[in-house]
Amino acid sequence: MIHQESLEFLKDLANNNNREWFLDNKARYDKARENVIEFTAQLLKEMHKVDPAIDEALDPKKCVMRIYRDIRFRKDKTPYKTNFGISLPTQGLKLGGAEYYLQIQPDGNSFIAGGYWLPEAAHLKAIRQEIDYNAHDLRQIIEDKEFIRLFGDFKQQEQLKSVPREYSADNENIDLLKLKSFIAWHKLTDKEMTKSNIAAQIAGVCSHIYPLNVFLRNALA
Repeated sequence: MIHQESLEFLKDLANNNNREWFLDNKARYDKARENVIEFTAQLLKEMHKVDPAIDEALDPKKCVMRIYRDIRFRKDKTPYKTNFGISLPTQGLKLGGAEYYLQIQPDGNSFIAGGYWLPEAAHLKAIRQEIDYNAHDLRQIIEDKEFIRLFGDFKQQEQLKSVPREYSADNENIDLLKLKSFIAWHKLTDKEMTKSNIAAQIAGVCSHIYPLNVFLRNALA
C-alpha cells in the first residue's frame, strides 16, 4: 500500500515546488520513493496474474518514473512532478504499445490507466485497420457494463475533427476510427491508495482493461 506520509510529501511538494525546499526534504522524498518502489514490486506480482505479458521479475525501481521534470521547452519551470508515475510495460522495460500506467497523486488525483496513448503513425494505421476488420470484438469489450462502470464511455476520448483519409464518413465504425488514443482509465481515492489490498484492487480493475490491450496487441502483431 501507499503510506499516508508519501501522499503528505507530495502535497507539501505541490505547495513548495522549488529546489531549496526539495533538498531540505530529500529524506522525506527518499522514504516516499522507497515506499512506491516496494509497492511496485507487489503490484507487478498482482498484475502478472492478470496479464502474463507483464514480467513480475522486472526491477521495480526501473518502473518508477523520475520525479524531475524536463523544463527545457516548457513555460512552467517548476522543477518537480507532484506525483509518482509507475509504468507497467508489457514488453519488458521497452515502452510503447499497449501497457498500463499508475499515477499516485493526492487529493483524489491518483488513477490507473491502460491501453495505448497517442500511437505512432504506423501503429495507429494498424489499429484502425483492426477496428475496420473486427470492430465487433472491440465493441464487445468497451460496451460491457462493468467496463463502462469503471471507465466511462470509451468513445469520449479525443478524436480527429476530420475523417481519416483511408475511410469514408459513412463507415459504420467511424466513431472508433476517428480516435487518437485508445485508453481506459479509472480514478483512485487517497483512502483506496492507503488500503493494504490496493495492489490486488488495481489488478482487478486492470482485468477489465486486459481484453482491450489484447485487442491492441493483436492489431500490432
